[in-house]
Amino acid sequence: MLYHLITYLDKLFDFPGSGLIQFISFRAGLAMILSLIITTVYGSRLINYLRYKQVGETVRNLGLEGQVQKQGTPTMGGLIIIAGVLIPTILLARLDNIYVILMIITTVWMGCIGFLDDYIKVFRKNKEGLAGKFKIVGQVGLSLIIGWTMFFHPSILVRQTVSEVPAVVKNQNAPKAGLKEQIINEKGEKLIRVEKSNGVYYAKDVKSTITNIPFYKNNEFDYAKVLKFLGDDYEKYALVVFLLFVIVIITAVSNGANITDGIDGLATGTSAIIGITLALLAYVSGNTIIADYLKIIYIPNSGELVVFAAAFVGACIGFLWYNAYPAQVFMGDTGSLTIGGIIAVFAIMIRKELLIPVLCGVFLVENLSVIIQVSWFKYTKKKYGEGRRVFLMSPLHHHFQKKGYHESKIVSRFWIIGIILAIITIVTLKLR
Repeated sequence: MLYHLITYLDKLFDFPGSGLIQFISFRAGLAMILSLIITTVYGSRLINYLRYKQVGETVRNLGLEGQVQKQGTPTMGGLIIIAGVLIPTILLARLDNIYVILMIITTVWMGCIGFLDDYIKVFRKNKEGLAGKFKIVGQVGLSLIIGWTMFFHPSILVRQTVSEVPAVVKNQNAPKAGLKEQIINEKGEKLIRVEKSNGVYYAKDVKSTITNIPFYKNNEFDYAKVLKFLGDDYEKYALVVFLLFVIVIITAVSNGANITDGIDGLATGTSAIIGITLALLAYVSGNTIIADYLKIIYIPNSGELVVFAAAFVGACIGFLWYNAYPAQVFMGDTGSLTIGGIIAVFAIMIRKELLIPVLCGVFLVENLSVIIQVSWFKYTKKKYGEGRRVFLMSPLHHHFQKKGYHESKIVSRFWIIGIILAIITIVTLKLR
């Protein structure tokens, strides 16, 4: 909003300093600062309001240390995170950018699902909250919106090299007066002339379902080629394959974040680390020079996502001010489902979703610990008549609590693991 307003006023009055708003790094910095102010200053007011309305957490007795003290702690604090993300984004990001629009939709959509779940738990006194099948329906619905838009929207493109020395003709109707000539090849396609130290090559922005593969030299994988065994018509089913991958990724990551949110500050701090990494990945993917140097997919206009990522990181860090041990507020499903959805959709849009198992390794392990525990219990109960467990309790963080580790130590060590995984993720940009 402010971006468009200042740009418009600059055209009318040409006031000094207005050009700063054009820089993504400047707006990202402002977005993070504003997000921190919103979450820390106004977060306390929301906490007091939630406490006044007796919107408290009902903690099931799992025999864990400190559970009694947590009883009645305000929940639905994810509203603080949502406000800290949306307000700076709306004010400072370009609202005509399809990537920003999709991230706003994701935040609101997942926030509504989480809010409904918390509302049922708190006000309807139903400890189970929103039925799991309805959560899945909501996650799949968002996945279909994201996947369909990415597949068909004309502004969501990737840049691909045509050839080193193509046969081209210069467009006779190209604009003059200092503007670059448009170059059109023999097929009538508009080409982009890219000058490098080792020569000149031509590229074009195209619709594609390709994505980056980590640790692989020619790191581009096309979802459509999953069905290549069907014959020459396999590309007709590219949309189906792409949508299936998007559904799996968004559902898995949002549920993983939800499961990780079990002890004070764990999901919040881990998500902040992931957010910083995604901001860096979005910046290099949206910068044609850096993307070419790293030999990753250049995604036009995706650099604007850095502003959103900065707001997201600021919101997580600001919320951590109140969510660190001992927590004054819990994010609830309002926050955890939103955080997971944001991370998943963000990674998909910058074509780095195959890095999620590494970057979101903490979420993955937490998810797997639950799957392993439940599966093994059911299997042993059926085979031996008595259910057996792999962990003392799942998710994994509760296993360590049962072993006697303090919450703060568990969270700190999970953060350290998250930082290591973030570094590994960044290293994959060059290590192939």
